[in-house]
Amino acid sequence: MLPVLAEHLATARSVLSSAVFEYYDSGAGAELTRHEAAQAWDSFRLRPWPLRDVGQVDTSVDLFGHRYATPIAVAPSAFHQLASVDAEPATGSGAAAARALFVLSTRSSVPVAAFGAHMGALDAPWWFQVYVMQRRDVTMRIVEAAVDAGARALVLTGDTPYVGRKRKVAGVRISMPDDEYLVNVRPYLPADIRSDNVAARAAAAQDPSITLETIDWLTRATGLPVLVKGVLRGDAAQDCVQAGAAGIVVSNHAGRQLDRAVPSALALAEVVAAVGDQVPVLVDGGITSGLDVLVALALGARAVMIGRPALWALAADGATGVTAALDALTDDLRHSLALAGLTRADAVPPDLVVRA
Repeated sequence: MLPVLAEHLATARSVLSSAVFEYYDSGAGAELTRHEAAQAWDSFRLRPWPLRDVGQVDTSVDLFGHRYATPIAVAPSAFHQLASVDAEPATGSGAAAARALFVLSTRSSVPVAAFGAHMGALDAPWWFQVYVMQRRDVTMRIVEAAVDAGARALVLTGDTPYVGRKRKVAGVRISMPDDEYLVNVRPYLPADIRSDNVAARAAAAQDPSITLETIDWLTRATGLPVLVKGVLRGDAAQDCVQAGAAGIVVSNHAGRQLDRAVPSALALAEVVAAVGDQVPVLVDGGITSGLDVLVALALGARAVMIGRPALWALAADGATGVTAALDALTDDLRHSLALAGLTRADAVPPDLVVRA
């Protein structure tokens, strides 16, 4: 882990309540998947090229027609207001300053329209993560609000039919007013449900019956590219692409869903091989250094996402902390590319890496 990320983690642990810290940090079950993520990236070794001109190194990448300064994006995560009173707008500002992509969660602390206006003022692109809820009509209205607010792509989470059971935080309740918990849901509920917090929360729960047809449903309704997040198998990736997915995010939900799920680092090559160059593949889970990013790019990822490191940075130093984390990771990637004899983040050959 890079020193700045370690500093952010230590500060976050000291300034956040234990309940909030554990809510962000916990994994499902015995947390085997949660803790294997970083080790999996460490299991690869590099085969660098000597005597190459690496005086200029370009870390920029293209995603759906927009050029980002870094292949490191901020993954969707819930309720940033628990980490900072400035919430998602601060995280988005931090990403924008680093010229990095930010993905807003359906479970954000601020209304999607307000967030979109904030990012629009910064002229910063962003994507919207979609949970399909029990009320399909409500889901679609939230998605439409995101489109109207300027989201450039949708990230459909496909690995959360139910919320994973987290033993570490079982019985621990985070103090969060329902107005914040349901900020993106309540405005679109029928009046009789809107005024009943229990019914409103039930309506906001994920729909466990969604299938591949959801990809086409979202694509047709919005005209935006729809990426599917939570893919760990090559055949599942192929199914998603055939159903209309414009991209795949290899992810095990940061170890928060199915414990003992394979680490993203070990699933990435299979997914890339299955979809080839049909769609971009992104990956998240346990990335804490530029070397991790370099390995991901060599395995075929177009970009990576960070989740908890962005939350720790937000808790430690707001938007400035988020920018510092992204800049440090990008600088470490630039340094690692040069040492490997490479000059472009978007052209890392697969024969750079082997399993240890």
